[in-house]
Amino acid sequence: MGSDRSVIPFGDAYAGKRVLVTGHTGFKGSWLSEWLLALGADVIGLALEPTTTPALFDQLGLAARMRHAAGDIRDLEAVSRVLEETAPDFVFHLAAQPLVRLSYDIPVETYATNVMGTVHVMEALRRHAARSSKPVAAVMITTDKCYENREWVHSYREEDPMGGYDPYSSSKGAAEIAIAAYRRSYFSAADSSVRLASVRAGNVIGGGDWALDRIVPDCVKALESKQPIPVRNKVATRPWQHVLEPLSGYLTVAAALAGAQDVPFAAPAYCTAFNFGPSLSSNRTVADLVQEILRHWPGEWIDQSDPRAVHEAKLLNLATDKAFHYLGWKPAWTFEETIAETVAWYRESSHCRQPADFQTLTLRQIAEYTARARELHIGWAGRLSV
Repeated sequence: MGSDRSVIPFGDAYAGKRVLVTGHTGFKGSWLSEWLLALGADVIGLALEPTTTPALFDQLGLAARMRHAAGDIRDLEAVSRVLEETAPDFVFHLAAQPLVRLSYDIPVETYATNVMGTVHVMEALRRHAARSSKPVAAVMITTDKCYENREWVHSYREEDPMGGYDPYSSSKGAAEIAIAAYRRSYFSAADSSVRLASVRAGNVIGGGDWALDRIVPDCVKALESKQPIPVRNKVATRPWQHVLEPLSGYLTVAAALAGAQDVPFAAPAYCTAFNFGPSLSSNRTVADLVQEILRHWPGEWIDQSDPRAVHEAKLLNLATDKAFHYLGWKPAWTFEETIAETVAWYRESSHCRQPADFQTLTLRQIAEYTARARELHIGWAGRLSV
C-alpha cells in the first residue's frame, strides 16, 4: 500500500519536493505552508513580515520550520533571486494586497502589488526557464472578484469576462489577463518547463484570520470583548468557504500540472483557470453568517450599514463544475460545518500557549477535513482503507 499514490492525499506529490509560497506570512499562506509541511514538502516562503498582531504565521511558529525569505514581490530582482536560489518544483503565488476597502485608500500600492507583483513572479519563472529545464508547476492565486460583476444570481464561470468595480477587484482582473498572456506567450509550448494555472476562490474564512475589515475577525474580536458585532453590509451575499476548501483545490491543480495526481487529462490540460467555491447552499448573506456564528458563540450584533460607504458587491457566486470534471474536486464541508470549525479554532486557540499548541489545533482540523473529503470520495484525499 505504501507505494500506491492513490491512497495518499494529492498522490504524494509534495513529499520531498521544494515548494515556493509567496505571501506565506498571510492567513491563507500560513494554512498552506502548514499543510505542505505536513505533506513532507521543503517549504520556502517569500513575503513581507506579517501585518497583523496576532498573526497565524507567528502563532504557528512557521519561521522556525520553513525557509523564510523576507521580501517584496514588487521587487523583480528579489523575486528572481529567490527563485534562482531555491529552484522549486512548485510555486504558489498568494502574495497580494487582499482587502477591498483598503484598496480605495491605497490604489497605487494595490495595483503595484496585485498586478506587477504577479507579473514579477511570472517573469522570474520565465527567466528561470531560460536557464533550467527543471519542470515547475506554478499556481497563481487571484479571487472570485476578478470577474466583471453584473450582480446577477447565476454563477460566474471561468470563461466570463474579467473586470472589477473597485481597485482591488480590477487589479485581480488585470492580473488574470496578465497570467493568460504569459501562459500563451511564454509557457504554452509542449517543451516548456513551466506549467501555469490560475485559481479563483470565494470568500475564505477559517481560524487564524486576524485581518482588519473582515467579518469573521470582527466577530471574534467583538465576542471576545463581549461587545455587539458591528455589521456594515448585512444583505451582501457571498460564497463562504473554509480556507481548506480552496487550498485543497490549489494543491490538486499543482499536482495535476506536475503529473502526480490521478486526474482524467494529461498535465497540459490543467494550464488554465479554475474556480473553487462552496456548494450553492453556502451562498449566504452576511447576516446569515453572523447568526450562524452566534449559534456557537453566544452574543449579539448590531446593524451599522452606512449608505455613504464605498461600493462593495452584493451578489457574487462561482460555478465550480469545471473543477469537478477536470479534477474531481468538490467542497467537503457544508456552510454549517465551516462555521462550526472556524469558531472552534478561535475558541480553542485561546487556550494555546506556544506554537506547538497552535500546530496541533491546526493539523487536527486539516486531518478532519481530509477524512471528510475521503468519506465523500473526493479524489485528492485518496481512497478509504479497506
